[in-house]
Amino acid sequence: MWRVNRVDSTGSTNADVTALARTGEPEGYVLVAGEQTAGRGRLGRSWSSPPGSSLAVSVLLRPTAVPVQQWSWLPLLIGVAAVEAVHDAAAVKATLKWPNDVLLDGRKLAGILVERVETPAGACAVAGIGMNVTAAPDGAASLAGSGATVDGVLDALLARLARRYHAWTADPDAPDLAQAYRAACVTIGRDVRADLPGADPLTGRAVDIDGDGRLVIATSTGERAVGAGEIIHLRPNDR
Repeated sequence: MWRVNRVDSTGSTNADVTALARTGEPEGYVLVAGEQTAGRGRLGRSWSSPPGSSLAVSVLLRPTAVPVQQWSWLPLLIGVAAVEAVHDAAAVKATLKWPNDVLLDGRKLAGILVERVETPAGACAVAGIGMNVTAAPDGAASLAGSGATVDGVLDALLARLARRYHAWTADPDAPDLAQAYRAACVTIGRDVRADLPGADPLTGRAVDIDGDGRLVIATSTGERAVGAGEIIHLRPNDR
């Protein structure tokens, strides 16, 4: 389903694919950049890595068969596909920090940004993945030493994403995705602190993911489910 296009350098693959989506580009367009000069993460945070050392890719998805209220699962789906791709390409076990930071040995290996875009052809989603392959910034993880290559990780990612995406669009309520996500997510079972805009931090134990992909936190006053868009930062709150 993929049509892969490559550029040596760009500001942001997500921005480029968003612009194409608004001109009517069909689903399945993939843009891979050797370097991003203005890569973005969630809430406008930057994503950077040494040129040529990472996978920087964005894909265009138009899940028109899925009710819009269930699109909240799309970032989690891509996180699961990324973890599976790391295993396929590098034979190492990555995990997920809710909602979709990919970790290796507790350090960030990849970031995922999914943006909903309104276009004349209807709403679509642009999903960007930045993964450190042969090197990483200080404090982050990479797949260096595993034998993985950028192209190998890309191939594994697109294969896993295609399988997960087709299954989800065919049956958005199927339990397999939620089960796979829970199995990969190391946030569940930990004490956490969620910093919320304009409100006191929310502290408690992360106990589950609800039917909308929100993180369920058991607090001293009861359980509360929070979505990724409601949280500024989510941190461990280990005592």
